[in-house]
Order: sequence, then structure tokens, then C-alpha cells
Amino acid sequence: MSKKLRIVLAQLNFTVGDIDGNLEKLIQSANQARDTHKADLIIFPELSITGYPPEDLLLRPSFLELADTALNTFKSKVQGIHCLVGHPHQTSQGLFNSCSLIYNGTLLGRYNKQYLPNYGVFDECRYFTPGNSPCVLSIHGIPLSIMICEDLWHRAPAHQAGIQGAQLILVPNASPFESDKQERRSAILLKRAKAANAAICYVNCVGGQDELVFDGGSMVIDPNGTICQHAGFFNEILFPVDIEISTTDTKINTIPFTLPTVEKRIYDCLVLGVRDYIHKNGFSGAIIGVSGGIDSALTLAIAVDALGKENVSAIYMPSPFNAAISSEDAQQLANNLGVEYSIIPIESAYTHFLTLLAPSFSGKKPDITEENIQSRCRGIILMALSNKLGRLVLSTGNRSEFAVGYTTLYGDMVGGYAILKDVPKTFVYRLAHYRNQIQPIIPQRTLDRPPTAELAPDQKDDDTLPPYAVLDPLLELYLNQEKSIQQIIQLGFESTMVEKVVNLIKKSEYKRRQAPPGVHINHASFIRDWRYPLTSKFKG
Repeated sequence: MSKKLRIVLAQLNFTVGDIDGNLEKLIQSANQARDTHKADLIIFPELSITGYPPEDLLLRPSFLELADTALNTFKSKVQGIHCLVGHPHQTSQGLFNSCSLIYNGTLLGRYNKQYLPNYGVFDECRYFTPGNSPCVLSIHGIPLSIMICEDLWHRAPAHQAGIQGAQLILVPNASPFESDKQERRSAILLKRAKAANAAICYVNCVGGQDELVFDGGSMVIDPNGTICQHAGFFNEILFPVDIEISTTDTKINTIPFTLPTVEKRIYDCLVLGVRDYIHKNGFSGAIIGVSGGIDSALTLAIAVDALGKENVSAIYMPSPFNAAISSEDAQQLANNLGVEYSIIPIESAYTHFLTLLAPSFSGKKPDITEENIQSRCRGIILMALSNKLGRLVLSTGNRSEFAVGYTTLYGDMVGGYAILKDVPKTFVYRLAHYRNQIQPIIPQRTLDRPPTAELAPDQKDDDTLPPYAVLDPLLELYLNQEKSIQQIIQLGFESTMVEKVVNLIKKSEYKRRQAPPGVHINHASFIRDWRYPLTSKFKG
């Protein structure tokens, strides 16, 4: 005889530290799942009481006490539906990353995460003690097992579940977006479902938290490893799924799902990251210094899509070296997007700085110093407007520039958030083309003209750097794949160029340490994944 279970996957956006707000969302969602969707069970994401990642808040006893109080409040206020809730759990053996199955105020079971990620953006071993045992329970006669996020990526927990007869595995997650993460998730879910001969309910949170963006992607997989239903990406949703299980068969209605292109996924990730960083930190909007170039154009488009045109200001700050087409393209972009647009020339400020510094510069030829002064004039203007208007400055630098230091500290690096910090220059163009396919807002000339900082006469980026079509693959090899200089040269890259680029990467570490945070999309981003010393003699 088959048994049925209606499960709601609660793909929700929580805020780290907002325990009261998170609790309210948990209660409302559980009641809605019970009353509107007639669900038997709702699954919330990992650490949904506190938000993820709480980081060193977990070291504060008062924070853990509030989280524990919130869990008890949830237990007392939600009736008539099974709820799987993620929370920290302090015991005499240590602090655990846990989730509890609750029904009518009663704790039916608790699972402690066994595998604690301690790589890349994760450092859970700093806070948590690993669990050491599986958790198999029953709802409506269906045996089910619980795992948490990283457990899924290891063989043992799913193997344990299969041995203990689980026919359904519930997996709450706080799994941040990376450009290829969905493909990797799908592959591992297929493997685990087949190994355990069990269906899997994978529930991920959604939303931005500092540099991380959680993309959702919650889904249900049958025992054959087929993705039967998918809740989509970057959206809050209570997603109901009906599962019918007998001793010999598991039935889940299959609804076709098309995976969005990588351009769409990354663009949507950037939009959500900006929106949540601005809103969760209480800013009224954003300010972008536009130049007529591709980076500031894409940054402005993302900001408008994230915040609405009425909450975004574009500032054009020409110097004597800006071409007329830069002004024209910046104006057209602003008009296309319908944002407030201001022109604040920096020539007088730049000239005055040169006059002030003339005695100290006597006998020295103009060089990059004068270029940086222009950029820093712009930085002062943008930060002054930010202070006065309460809007956050969004920096416009991309990953390629941050890698080799093609940025000005206290100049174009100023700001509170760097949208493109993890986006290589060549991919900036792909994202711009993607956005123009939706609506042609970025002028074609901006897409076509050679990249230039316009800080010196007739300046172009490839006067100083290799062409981005060469630089970005080199950076991929050195940063992402951790190839040595000699290995990269053996792949056909010119030796002098490789040595120059690697040297620039190392010399620019001090700049990256002082850069604003930005959206993480890359498994080797200049955020938590990259922890290289400022002072080092390593030459490989």
C-alpha cells in the first residue's frame, strides 16, 4: 500500500542576525504551507533561525541564547504541520549545526551536521563540532533521513540513510551560487539518490549576504536520480511537491525544467546580490560613476534592475582626457535607463592638485601619479555624494583589473560594493550582450570601442596589459587552476608576459585587501577563497 506526503520546499531569503525577523518568516511560512498548500511537512534551509553564515556571531553566548529562544517560540506557535528547522544547537559536547523536526510543539528528532566545510568561502570548523550519527524518522509511515548541505557531497551520510531503510532524504542547505554550481549539484544528487535508492528533497535558501548570494535551486529528485521538480533560481517561493511512496516504488510528478544560460544565472545573481546588500544595510539607493565604458555601463544596468531607476544616480566626471564619445555614450546610457544623471567636471580640481603638488614634483616627469590623481578626484566626489545622499557608491572594477592591479586605490576602487569584482573582463562583455538582448540599453559603440581608462592622451588598456582575450585565460590558469608559471608557459603563453602578469598579481595584493566587498560567483574569487600574504618571496 502506498503512502502520500505533501511537502513544501521553503526557498526563503533570511537575514543574518535578524532572529526576530527570521522567526516571523518561519512562522508565517509554516502556517501558509499548512493552510494554503495543505502540506504535511515544510522543509526550511540550513540555519534558517540565524541566517547563513553567522560567522563570529556564533561565538557570542547572547546570540546563541536568542536563537534557542526563537526555536522554542517557533515550537509553541506552529501546530498541525511537521517542520524541519535549521538552527545552532549548544550542548556540553560543543556547538552543532543542527536541524530539528518539530510537530505540534514536540521535538521528534534532531540531526547534527556531520561534514563541516572548511574550504573556499566556508570555515565551519571554526565554530561547529561535527555530528557523528544519522537520523532516520517516520512521517505518515514513510521512513526518512536528514542530512545538511555538505553531508550531501560525501558518500557516508547517504549510505547510512540507505542502510537504515530511508525512502526519502531531506537536505536543508545554505549553498552559495557559483557559475557551475547547479551542474555539480545535479550530478551529486543523482549519485546519492541512486546509492541510497531514495528520493531526495533538496532545499536551498535564496538571497544575498555580504559577498555571498544564495541562488535557491531547490528541487526533488527520484531514486533514479531524475530531477522531477525544480523551484527555480533567485526567487523566494513556498514550493509544494506531492510524493507517493510504496515498498517498491516512488511516484513524483515530473515537470520539465530548463536550466537558464550561465549568462542569465550570473546576471540574476549580481542583481540579487546588489539588491540585498543595499536593502539589508539600510541604504536608500546607489550612486555609480559612469565613464562611457563597458564596466560602468553594466554596473549601472544591474543597479537599475536591482533597485529601480528612481533609486540610482549616474555621475559623469570628465577630465581633459575624456573623448567626446564617452560623454555621449554615458548620456545615452543614462537616458535609456531613465536614471538621474549629473555631470561634474574634475578639471579644475585636478589642476588645483597639480598646482599644490608642483613644488614637490619639481624636476620629475609626469607618470602614473597624475593619472591616479584624476581617479582620486572622482573618488572624493562620489564618496561626498554618498555621505550627503545616503546612497551607496557601487564600484565598477572587474576581476581582471583587480587581479593585476589595474585600479586606483582611493580612486576608482572607492565605494561600498563592487558588483563586477568577480567577473572577468571578457565575461563583462557577455553579460552586456545578454542584457541588451532583453532591451538594448548599452550603446553599441560602448560594446565596440577598445577599453580605455582615459587618464592619459589616446590611452588604451592593452598599452599596459595583454589583450583581455589573452589575459583572462592566463588568469584562469594561474588563479583558478593554480598552475605554476612554468606550466602556463608550457601551454603556449609567452614567458615574459606570464612572468609580468604573475608579478602584477602579487604586487596588487595590498590593493585587494582594501577593496570593497563584491558578489562571489567564482570558486577562486578575491574574497574568502583568496588568502595570500601581503609579504611573500614565493616566485612560482
